[in-house]
Amino acid sequence: MIAPPAHQAAHQAAHQAAHQAHLPVTGPAFAALMARFAPFEPFPRLAVAVSGGADSLALALLADPWARAQGGEILALVLDHGLRPGSAEEARRTMAALAARGIAARLIALPPGSIGPAGVQAEARRLRLDLLADTCREAGILHLLLGHHRLDQAETVLLRRLDASGPFGLAGMPAERSLPFVRLLRPLLDLPPARLRATLRAAGLDWIEDPSNRDPRFTRARLRLELGDAGGIGAGVAALAADAARRARGRAAREADVAALAAAAVSLRPEGWALLDPAPLVAAESGVARVLLAALLAAIAGAPYPPRGERLARLRDGLVQAAGGGTPWRGGTLGGCRILPAGRFGRGLWLVCREAAAMAPPVTIAAAPGERGGPRSCLWDGRFLLEIPAAALARGGGAVSLGALGAQGAAALPEPARAALAGLPGAVRAGLPALRLRGALQAVPHLGYAVALFAGARAGFLPPRSMAGAPFAGTAHAACAHPEPG
Repeated sequence: MIAPPAHQAAHQAAHQAAHQAHLPVTGPAFAALMARFAPFEPFPRLAVAVSGGADSLALALLADPWARAQGGEILALVLDHGLRPGSAEEARRTMAALAARGIAARLIALPPGSIGPAGVQAEARRLRLDLLADTCREAGILHLLLGHHRLDQAETVLLRRLDASGPFGLAGMPAERSLPFVRLLRPLLDLPPARLRATLRAAGLDWIEDPSNRDPRFTRARLRLELGDAGGIGAGVAALAADAARRARGRAAREADVAALAAAAVSLRPEGWALLDPAPLVAAESGVARVLLAALLAAIAGAPYPPRGERLARLRDGLVQAAGGGTPWRGGTLGGCRILPAGRFGRGLWLVCREAAAMAPPVTIAAAPGERGGPRSCLWDGRFLLEIPAAALARGGGAVSLGALGAQGAAALPEPARAALAGLPGAVRAGLPALRLRGALQAVPHLGYAVALFAGARAGFLPPRSMAGAPFAGTAHAACAHPEPG
């Protein structure tokens, strides 16, 4: 069967969406949307981000019976963002609406003053996601559901066009994304918001309208007004969402190639460094090799975004040239990383490690007033997550610091920690995370070294971006329409 042209598919999707706009989303239809994210663990626990708006409230209403049918449960995370007067009252009303439906909920709030005057919406989204992910980690929840829908996807594509994003950016938001401790799921991404409002009306639930969604000071709100399709059922929205789905398939194929190349070429180590075999890069398509190198550098540097540009291309060319026996390439620095010959760690291999000059400075960690219980988790240098015993922080009296081991710290290590350190590349040793109390070395978890007070300290290499995670998951259908019987 020959596929219809893109504009024809978009019109078909819009016609179908308009026909179904008044229909609530049924339980079986939502189960079909969740099936693409399977498998789940037995008795799954899911968190749902709920603002009180129609989209997130409908998501909670749909996710609750789905989780119960699996023997699991949901926890609605209601966020008081504090960005406008009345946000606390809106959060309270949302908590009450959820309680009336028997849905467990937890109120969380952004710290006062955490968002500056510039870039309010973008900064709020980033802080909100960080807070939601941290709450999930603390609660032991592996899945966080977000209420983004088809209109949100269309607006995202328009925003990225304005920013001159490349093909990957124009794929829009993924339906599934893995963070270090939680998986983000967007099960409603195929649906127009009109269906979600119909779902709430059928359930007799009211929702809160966020006035910022209509505030022309914000670019996203202006785009929404220009689209003139609040229900997300028109041909324009369908075309944008379909374009995102098409690009998502291309992005997924490219990311699968990158993951395969990563498996062949890279060996990541728990101390935050990697060995790189340039031989597979020679056979790989140059664009795939550059994407892998950028992702590797971002992971080792703990950077939220990978490096780009001509220097990245030169890095790939230098590695390929060295692998082919051409003019010797001696390595260099890029994106906060060092690339140098691996020496005793592998003939012909390259060592990729953190550049010392780019590391984060030491940070002081104090116990919170009345803090009790388990260890405190602290992130350092954007890539190491440490768990510090609460007793050590309490006894430390605000004098516990977390930073790089350094040459002096390395010299102060006793055996057998010194022997463990000798087993690492010289360029890696001084950058290991270390805990100090009033300047005296107390623990280097990667070496198994700790004085008694810090004996429970642990460290893990946890960069903010996966070097090669699951391929990009876009919407389920090319035209972003989810057929459903009436």
